[in-house]
Amino acid sequence: MAVAPPENDPPSAAPRNGFDRYFEITARGSTMSREVRGGLATFFTMAYIVVLNPLILGSAVDGDGQKLSIPALAAATALVAGVMTILMGVVGRFPLALAAGLGVNALVAYEIAPEMTWADAMGLVVIEGVIIAVLVLTGLRTAVFRSVPTQMKTAIGVGIGLFLTIIGLVDAGFVRRTEGNTTVPVGLGIGGKLVSWPMLVFVVGLLLTLVLVVRKVKGAILIGILASTALAMLVEAAGNIGPSFVDGKPNPKGWALNVPELPSSVVDVPDLSLLGNFNVLDSWGRAGWVVVLMFVFTLLITDFFDTMGTMVAVGQEGGMLDERGTPPRAKEILLVDSIAAASGGAASVSSNTSYIESAAGVAEGARTGVANLVTGVLFLLAMFLAPLVVVVPFEAASTALVVVGFLMMTAVRTIDWSDYEIAIPAFLTIVLMPFTYSISNGIGAGLITYVVVKLAKGKAREIHPLLYGVAALFVLYFLRGPIESVVL
Repeated sequence: MAVAPPENDPPSAAPRNGFDRYFEITARGSTMSREVRGGLATFFTMAYIVVLNPLILGSAVDGDGQKLSIPALAAATALVAGVMTILMGVVGRFPLALAAGLGVNALVAYEIAPEMTWADAMGLVVIEGVIIAVLVLTGLRTAVFRSVPTQMKTAIGVGIGLFLTIIGLVDAGFVRRTEGNTTVPVGLGIGGKLVSWPMLVFVVGLLLTLVLVVRKVKGAILIGILASTALAMLVEAAGNIGPSFVDGKPNPKGWALNVPELPSSVVDVPDLSLLGNFNVLDSWGRAGWVVVLMFVFTLLITDFFDTMGTMVAVGQEGGMLDERGTPPRAKEILLVDSIAAASGGAASVSSNTSYIESAAGVAEGARTGVANLVTGVLFLLAMFLAPLVVVVPFEAASTALVVVGFLMMTAVRTIDWSDYEIAIPAFLTIVLMPFTYSISNGIGAGLITYVVVKLAKGKAREIHPLLYGVAALFVLYFLRGPIESVVL
């Protein structure tokens, strides 16, 4: 199981003070320096959400033709991410940061909001978060998590590692969709070639980070991000490359999202006008109860199982799972995640969820909620320091995702590939996450296949009763397109 390189001076067995005892820093074999480095690494790998979430939500219109303010979305995105990440650190005491969920925000922006007002759409997110919180408090969500076989949990972590890798490669522009080619969906760089300066920054940063990891340098991932950012700023200053879109026209050789240049100002006053702009009742009358139920169901399944997979993957990366593949304080972790989902809707920034980029911090040595305190405070500062946050480009931050993807992939050796009853479901779980860009799709396909294979072998008694219900829900999830076409 991949873990961060050890410190030169191992921590003592006894906690040093009350803070240490509460967060179990020493008990988990960590130190304050590791936690701080881990919190910094996590923030830099997911700070892009402060820019990207407003672009996704702010580009869509609701049923009344209204748009949300991008500056207000940026401020609220950073605020909720900061508060919920700190809450996870204090209550869950687990190095798992939270922010507006990618995929869910697109669903809200392009499918839900056009059927109603923005306030109504965000109200559905609040409802979904409350439902998940109830499932946690009743113990059902934790029970479902524990019903998944241990080797399937390992497969989920490995699949997420590959998912992280392809996210990093795509975000950096190293892997792209091929143009005018119907047989090969993706390819290397532009036209099969690495022909842009941003790609060079990514390659140099990745190689540097890998060398640092191999040499077991403290803070290897964080150093890689910062060094890559510095190189990107030099490249931009010399070449004036600009963004990937200029005046609405594509610039394939430009920076993917953030342009790494010194901002004209460092401090900005946050606009928090979107807080509380939600309505939980009007959507039922405007869009119809069937439409609303389908939307809530889709949000529920996505949030429910994405977090389960993320929690396992991060715990697996840090060696923090027990013999059943369960992290410490699982109920508290899941409860905070559900509160974050509702809070995201209440702040008009879509459901907030656990981020797999947290694995970058764990790879730096984070093992406790202290890393979350660092990440959360940085998100709160980002409300005021937004111009400074956007200096780090995708091409620099993505180096961490690829390296962490490798570290998480190493757990694949613990799966028994000679046992087809577990190997086939594990294989589908692993490959479908990166190939469909969805954690839930991978988990769903794997669990459905697991149940089908066990039944085919006449081993129904080996299936936990809850997995039958989970598999049935995933069947509905995958068939929601035909179902919607019939009932809507």
